[in-house]
Amino acid sequence: MMSVRPPHHRLTARRLPATLAAATAGLLVAGLAVTPARAESGHDAPLGTVARTVGHARFVPGPCPRTADPIPALEGARCGTLTVPEKHDRPKGRKITLGIAIVGAATSRRKADPIVWFAGGPGDDAVSEAQLAIDGGLNRDRDVIFMSQRGTYSADPVLTCPNIDEFNANSLGLVYGAPSTGRLHVRATRACREQLKRHGAALSAYNTGESAADYAALRVALGIRQWNVFGISYGTDLALTYMRKFPQGIRSVGIDGVLPPSLAGASLTWSAARQGFDGLFKACAQQSSCNRRYPNLSRTFERLVRRLEARPIVTTVTVPDRPTPVRVVLDGGVLVNWLTSATHLAAGVPRSIDELAHGNPQRIAEQWAGGKLSPQAIGRLAHGLAYGVFCSEWTPFETEADVIRAGRRAFPSFPRSVLANAPQLPFLHADCRAWSVPPAPLSIRNVTRSDIPTLVMSAGFDAQTGASNGAYAARTLSRSTAVTVPYVAHVAFAESACARAITVSFFNSPTAPNRSCLAGLQPPRFEIGP
Repeated sequence: MMSVRPPHHRLTARRLPATLAAATAGLLVAGLAVTPARAESGHDAPLGTVARTVGHARFVPGPCPRTADPIPALEGARCGTLTVPEKHDRPKGRKITLGIAIVGAATSRRKADPIVWFAGGPGDDAVSEAQLAIDGGLNRDRDVIFMSQRGTYSADPVLTCPNIDEFNANSLGLVYGAPSTGRLHVRATRACREQLKRHGAALSAYNTGESAADYAALRVALGIRQWNVFGISYGTDLALTYMRKFPQGIRSVGIDGVLPPSLAGASLTWSAARQGFDGLFKACAQQSSCNRRYPNLSRTFERLVRRLEARPIVTTVTVPDRPTPVRVVLDGGVLVNWLTSATHLAAGVPRSIDELAHGNPQRIAEQWAGGKLSPQAIGRLAHGLAYGVFCSEWTPFETEADVIRAGRRAFPSFPRSVLANAPQLPFLHADCRAWSVPPAPLSIRNVTRSDIPTLVMSAGFDAQTGASNGAYAARTLSRSTAVTVPYVAHVAFAESACARAITVSFFNSPTAPNRSCLAGLQPPRFEIGP
């Protein structure tokens, strides 16, 4: 999603909190069983070691995909590539290649049904998230499969567009929601589009429906009769779409940080921000030391948003590996976006807000700048896939006025200039006009109705995909288990040992996961300043 690094605009999964960083597709595989696949070696070989062709998709074993950082979990992994049509309804057209890594079960008593990991974003690279999954115990007794979604870092083509990340870094000294900033924002988006078009990418082929078809092709190309799905952040949107379009062979599904396709859009992020902020503020209010030192925290925060939007603060901060101080403008929009990510560092939030209220913006400015200037924020996220999703599946189904109305419902006191740019999605409609891809079929917004056992996990401090999204999705999943893990932010699996234990238990017992750890969870001990 997300990542906690503040990207161009993302709903991505968590990275490292210490840095605040960062309906034709079914034609290929619908109805195919595993048995027609043509394997080129023995049937009992370990998963991912046999070349196999199914329809117009082909898996070939080979070296592990590239990653931006070393991933110890991939040592000994079985790897290769899946080649599929760029457009599944044009199987004889251009082909794309997706990187595959399979981490083996930690036990010799391996279960036959592996888990496949759906990354967030849109635009995060699944292979690069392998360490998170393995550290969380997902491979305890099952193989875990990571495939780069089309366009992401370990796929070919790669639709990353570092120029957008560089714009984000350089925009620290600009007023966040100013029209002049918006024009530069759209210019960076347009340059990304032109670059990708020059390299031959069909931008309309990078979306959730095509990605879902990729995963359906992967299952049969690997010769898997049944598998389990685990998606985080935007990966939950993909998982719900995949469940609806390609239910064959799915034993169970876990979704964490839920983004229902029928609700996805900029408007929804205002509700999520309200829920995540309120969860954190309430936890402070219920902790006597925090409440005494930082009373009425929500009111203070909203007052600061209004004040900074009217009179932005300009300061400088020192950032690691930067030879000179960095100029930072803090306005109301920046403060909202900072807190959306800072929920991952909840213990320090009340103190940071209080210091700002008393004239010291340094903690907030350092975190805001550190996230945008982190190496993890540059050249890793596939903006081409992100815009493909946003501009075909989201913006055609909501107006800019809808976004403002949703913001006003959530935060009635915020100025219109803040409400015009939903959290983490600044200038989205203008960007999408520049991106210029056709809208997806209305069916992409369909509610997913399924009896596949599903773990629906939310987080109490999630300001990116609010906990109410989980309850909404669970209503039409007849065999779902809905869980809200308190006191943690977006993607509970990344934040909470309890969430990881519930997830592992779910895949072992999809209709009766062990949730007993929830009873013992405690809020963070909030920092108390002098």
